[in-house]
Amino acid sequence: MKHLAALYKKELLENVLPFWINHSKDEQHGGFFTCLDRAGNVFDTDKFMWLQGREVWMFAMLYDKVTQNPQWKEMALHGAAFMEKHGRDAQGNWYFSLAQNGQPLIQPYNIFSDCFAALGFGALYKIDPKPEYYRIAKETFDNILQRRNNPKGIYTKNVPGTRNLKNFALPMILCNLSLELEHILGSEKVNEFIPEVLEEVMNVFYQKDTGLVLENVYEDGSFSDSFEGRLINPGHAIEAMWFIMDLGVRLKDETLIQRAVKIGLDMLEYGWDKQYGGILYFMDIKNQPPQQLEWDQKLWWVHMETLVFLAKGWQLTGNEACKAWFEKVHAYTWEHFKDNEHPEWFGYLNRRGEPLLELKGGKWKGCFHVPRALYQVWQALEKAPAFAEQPVVA
Repeated sequence: MKHLAALYKKELLENVLPFWINHSKDEQHGGFFTCLDRAGNVFDTDKFMWLQGREVWMFAMLYDKVTQNPQWKEMALHGAAFMEKHGRDAQGNWYFSLAQNGQPLIQPYNIFSDCFAALGFGALYKIDPKPEYYRIAKETFDNILQRRNNPKGIYTKNVPGTRNLKNFALPMILCNLSLELEHILGSEKVNEFIPEVLEEVMNVFYQKDTGLVLENVYEDGSFSDSFEGRLINPGHAIEAMWFIMDLGVRLKDETLIQRAVKIGLDMLEYGWDKQYGGILYFMDIKNQPPQQLEWDQKLWWVHMETLVFLAKGWQLTGNEACKAWFEKVHAYTWEHFKDNEHPEWFGYLNRRGEPLLELKGGKWKGCFHVPRALYQVWQALEKAPAFAEQPVVA
């Protein structure tokens, strides 16, 4: 696995990170541009708080975990300064988007803006332990917990009391966020929190009868036979399973790790496009037509997170299915998402694996899934058993 670890490390350090350092920094107003075309040119100047927080986290984490590159620390501080100045409303909720100069554009309806702000400032506090960074991370996390049962608050579109559903994404994110913020929250708080999120992810949204993970269930955990209730997002569930494996490592719970591997592999088998390859974006658990018109697209983050899951699964358990699937997903991902002419990777493919958009960043894609996955796979493969077969060629 060493040769593959080197491949992912090189791609991270020599291709992807330089792209964001060279093109995303707004020297005039602060913060980061994320709407970047294939060559890195800015095509829109709006700034999305969840992507700002993700990029702050990315550079702070790498400074902490890889090497103390002063350019990485400066990038993290640069983004955080913009967020701290402009990012929140009077109640401490993080806006969804701002204009280039920091003027609020879209209200704080999206709790994931808060999740990634907490993530970013938590990582920044590790490398620059200023009380203000600690306070922002802690207050934001506390606010997330207060909002978690009604994440959109006054911005929800649902009529109260009709089909009250809860979504998989928030407990999934909290699995990861609680570990990332343990130095802020304290081990005792995290120990109290872990069983709750594990119950939600592994027993409420996971369906024992089908072996699949739903995106939405009723508040009591029961099944809703509706568009939302039948929805399957294979990538979400697979990503969650590597978060669960990380929790399993922390808890020294081999049974939990093995269960996460099985669920992730089942979701991958279910979501793999048998006709064209790659992982489908949305599916319906009853094989009804999905309402999402993009259901058959192949997205960057789905495949990158799957590679992390498989690398960790192979590293931690030696499961041969993880190794075989890693080879398969690696080949597809590097063939279709990597841009061999310009830095960074494509984000959106059609079902046949052809680029739909040549952008490298936008409203939803930023400096996060590609570099995080490259880092995570690099680290996992360095520790994993060696392949018995011939080396995988990108």
